Amino acid sequence: MNRLNTVKKTTKASRAVFFAALMAAAFAAPFPLAAQGFGFDSDAADGAFGGSGAAVSISGEASAEMTGFVNDFARGAGAVQLGDVFLGELNFSAETSSAAAAVNLKLAPGLVYYGEKSPVYVDEAYVRLWFGNFDVEGGLRKLAWGRADGMGPLDVVNPLDYSDLTGLSDMMNMKIARPLVHASLSLGRFSKLEGVFVPNFEPDRFAESGRWEPPQFEKLKQNFLPESITRPDTSTLDYAQAGLRFTTTIGGAADIGAQYYYGRFTTPVVVITPPSLTQPAFAVEFVYSPYHQIGLDYAQVVAGFNLRAEFAANITEDVTGDDAAVKNPSLAWSLGFDRDLFAGVNLNVQCNETIRLLDGEISNPLDVEADVDAVMTRISVQLSKKIMRDKLELKTRALWDVESGAGLIAPAAVWTAADDATVELSGGVFLGGDEGLFGGFHDNSFIKLAVKYTF
Repeated sequence: MNRLNTVKKTTKASRAVFFAALMAAAFAAPFPLAAQGFGFDSDAADGAFGGSGAAVSISGEASAEMTGFVNDFARGAGAVQLGDVFLGELNFSAETSSAAAAVNLKLAPGLVYYGEKSPVYVDEAYVRLWFGNFDVEGGLRKLAWGRADGMGPLDVVNPLDYSDLTGLSDMMNMKIARPLVHASLSLGRFSKLEGVFVPNFEPDRFAESGRWEPPQFEKLKQNFLPESITRPDTSTLDYAQAGLRFTTTIGGAADIGAQYYYGRFTTPVVVITPPSLTQPAFAVEFVYSPYHQIGLDYAQVVAGFNLRAEFAANITEDVTGDDAAVKNPSLAWSLGFDRDLFAGVNLNVQCNETIRLLDGEISNPLDVEADVDAVMTRISVQLSKKIMRDKLELKTRALWDVESGAGLIAPAAVWTAADDATVELSGGVFLGGDEGLFGGFHDNSFIKLAVKYTF
């Protein structure tokens, strides 16, 4: 544990200097000292209300959803619960020629937000200002970095919510908004430089009890007393993160990007310290290892294939691979494409892989990665087709973790009753072993019916 404490306490001063330099580079763009266009017109814009000159809008969606689990049906009607039924979103926005603001709310009777039950919570809330070719925004925000169609190694700004795996098809909905400052500088017509600063840290969210509790966490609670498990306070500036991203288009055809990010892995490692003279019982601590990421991405249409690729090098503090309390460095890549096949069928394929480096240096049985596969590969495949004059879309998505042998098959049929109303019948079947993201959820295969109205 002394080594772990040393890792936590070192280089705080150098980190402060690092963040100051990084954000200075992100925001040191030539913009006018006086903001242009900050005076509001006395006449409201078309479609606006309020009289301030800002175009104000309200939008959202309301849906009636019922989710049933196959295993519950097999035990009889008394075991079946169909959820909250009502779900909704309510979005407020206002915009002028030089500024914009938005507040997006999630609505549901049984929402659990940070351990507390609440019918409403803030999904995003932010303010954005424009200064010519430079803009800056701050608030609770979800950002999409990288070009992967789904979970990519470069999309590192926002953690994900895995507390309910019935919604894996909606990545933006799974993202957890973070308090951040984000700036963007346009460099000509096809190039852009972005900078982001996140003042604290939040990990991925997993259920810690109930239907969606991961088997790994359940096993941890069985082997150790709850009071022996500790978690760090990640709300301080010591857990701040920052990054820079550059994107451009070459020859009008190939989109490329490069990024640097300093952050922490959003999935914890578990550091176990054996009993000692000063510590009579095992100590268990969740640790979120810091890392530097250098990444590249690419997208282009080649022979009818919409290609997307990402590559990342994640450099941790364990550069020799033998520190039992810190994750090893790793490489990560993603390669995918989508293409129209025949009779209107569309195919979307993506492969993600992470490769741990210096794996041969792991010899301590209490190493945080001692029982973790050195290579982790996930394959995603989706087939979709629209029929009945595009009113009905049939699609099936399959996710498979190769090393753990576990996965999910999720078919769906979406009927577009009108431009603003849909009816969706979907489901999910969990397959395979007890490891990985999908492992241990054999009893959670489900069927869902949803009626949604968007306004």
